[in-house]
Amino acid sequence: MGEQVDTAVRGPQAFALARTTIDKMEAAKIWPTPLNYELWLHYVSQPHSPLGQEILRLLDTDTPFTDAVAEMLATEYLPRSRLSEEIRDAGAVLNRELAAVATAIDKAREMQMQYADTLSDAQTHFDNTEAPTTLAEVVDVLSRATRRIQRHTIVLEKRLESSHTEVNKLRTHLEQVRRDAMTDALTNLANRKAFDEQLASLCEEADASGSAVTLAVIDIDHFKRFNDTWGHQTGDQVLRYVAAAIARLAHHPRIAARYGGEEFAVVFPGEMANDVEAAINTLRAEIASRALRRRSTNEDLGIVTISAGLATRGTNESPLQLMERADAALYVSKRNGRNRVTSAENSLEETAA
Repeated sequence: MGEQVDTAVRGPQAFALARTTIDKMEAAKIWPTPLNYELWLHYVSQPHSPLGQEILRLLDTDTPFTDAVAEMLATEYLPRSRLSEEIRDAGAVLNRELAAVATAIDKAREMQMQYADTLSDAQTHFDNTEAPTTLAEVVDVLSRATRRIQRHTIVLEKRLESSHTEVNKLRTHLEQVRRDAMTDALTNLANRKAFDEQLASLCEEADASGSAVTLAVIDIDHFKRFNDTWGHQTGDQVLRYVAAAIARLAHHPRIAARYGGEEFAVVFPGEMANDVEAAINTLRAEIASRALRRRSTNEDLGIVTISAGLATRGTNESPLQLMERADAALYVSKRNGRNRVTSAENSLEETAA
């Protein structure tokens, strides 16, 4: 996706594309910040891409395009552009360390060859009866050669130790960068990209082991009303509140993510629908048990409620099919008045009855 956009902004239609992007941002009342412009440039040039479809969904649902939303979209859909500078820097460090190690090893190899030559010369002197060399002289030569190679061995060991430390630091840094790229900036839960990858991996493991996988999709009820009434910063406060409660529920091996906007998803490996339904109902009750207050003014915001749908994976069911069934169960919860949990399995049983 990035390469196609990069080509477009260097082609004959580049300025027309830029003008169209700005016009659409202005029509949607989106501030032309660098990050917003980059996101909308992708949206305008490739409306059918995953990023384009997500922005279109946000527009259709009147979701405010806040800085937090922009950061979330960039993290989920533009990870390579965000990571490229970090990776380039890491590559430069790694190349420098490898070059230093290679130089140290070459020097050590050279010293070893010289030492071997010294030993060979000593043997020649011992064997040459016509021009005998005193034992003391030979020992002195060997002693000096041994000390030289010992000094270079110490230098090599220090160089290798230093490089080992640098590479470990680099590995730690890259791991942190990878975690940041897979984390939603607002809630500190996994983002959609990370969630999709982990769900696919868990489904593969379930196929191999025959274990269950249950997925719950959670949506904050009437979230747009919070934003419209209290502003986007208060909306972000609500998102963080719900995310914190979900994070407490999603202890290992469960996995929780902010899936998009005010929607969250939790995977329950090895757990069946009835147990998961009970856990989500406990979560629902916990979230609704507190009356929230606006931090800046201490005004009463009322209570927050959630709706949820869940589905237990069927045999060889794909992650997408599992998500679609959980989503369908979520919409049943919404149609039935919200602030409730619906299991896809139980919903089907009720329909059949």
